[in-house]
Amino acid sequence: MTTSFYEEEELRTIGFRKFGNNVKLSRKASIYNPEEISIGDNVRIDDYCILSGNITIGSYIHISAYTALYGKFGIVLEDFVTISGRVLVYSQTDDYGGDYMTNPTVPEEYLHVTGGLVHFQKHSIVAAGCIIFPGVTLHEGAAIGAMSMVNKDVPAWTISVGIPAKPLKGRNNKLLELEKKLKSKLFSS
Repeated sequence: MTTSFYEEEELRTIGFRKFGNNVKLSRKASIYNPEEISIGDNVRIDDYCILSGNITIGSYIHISAYTALYGKFGIVLEDFVTISGRVLVYSQTDDYGGDYMTNPTVPEEYLHVTGGLVHFQKHSIVAAGCIIFPGVTLHEGAAIGAMSMVNKDVPAWTISVGIPAKPLKGRNNKLLELEKKLKSKLFSS
């Protein structure tokens, strides 16, 4: 029976650098440079997502529909990260100043592409419609409100919102207790 997610045998043929157990990757997602992409255990990637470039996805991750991860300079999603729908994550950017040309159809000698690693630490969560720029770290437990633009690091256990995103208030870290219970349950069975 064919499902909307690839079967494990099909995932093997895509050519990922690594993929774990219980990976649910939509057949409607677009994957570029799979040899640069690692996927951990218990990951779900929904319809119409784009994954391109150097991307490391931990375990217990959900990437919602229409999200794009552009990882030329690297994107790391640690365990328990959630990314809602229509989020754009850029680890690279063209130079918009006019001294260089832009877009991937132009020969590289006429471009000036810059960027940096985008790092989502454990338990960070990004709401729908956000844009994350190159070189940003969402520290452990950071939460980003819908339609925000993140161009600076986000402190641990804060909820940030706006354009550009700024800390609004603290975020409860009780979920760390739930993580311990989950791990305890997994290792006892």
